[in-house]
Amino acid sequence: MSQLTTFARPYARAAFETAEAAGKLADWSQGLGLIAALQQQEKVAEFLSRPGLGWEQQAKLLLDLAGADLDATLQNFVRLLASNKRLALLPEVVQLYEALKAERERTVDVEVISAFAMNDAQTQALAAALKARLQREVKLSASVDQRLIGGVIVHAGDLVIDASVRGKLNKLSETMNV
Repeated sequence: MSQLTTFARPYARAAFETAEAAGKLADWSQGLGLIAALQQQEKVAEFLSRPGLGWEQQAKLLLDLAGADLDATLQNFVRLLASNKRLALLPEVVQLYEALKAERERTVDVEVISAFAMNDAQTQALAAALKARLQREVKLSASVDQRLIGGVIVHAGDLVIDASVRGKLNKLSETMNV
């Protein structure tokens, strides 16, 4: 996976810089996501992997499926990936692009898993606390996992905060087994 990231990074950076210069970060985000999703569709992936298919046909197929909503520069970017035999990197390019975009916009996607459903006041208080700690705008999504027994687990990028009862019991068990 790290090798894919290494190959995808220059493409993601180039896409980000091009989109930023044009003031189209959101448009490129949507377009890249669409192309990556199309490329991962089973029938499309099967067609793209045909041995005799040239890069022009691969790019044309993806661009035709995406429709006319993609701007010319993004279409050229897809052609560039195809001509360099790097279409398989699209999911990784999208992930890296989104990370660069979030960094620029000072936002972070936060996933909160709690033992019980949180009400709006709790969600807002948690979002405000995370915003203060991370110094970024927080896009919070919440889910429930009753196996936690109590508390929450917060995933914000690389940061994981495990304040669940299950997590504390696991730590206690590890400490006692040492």
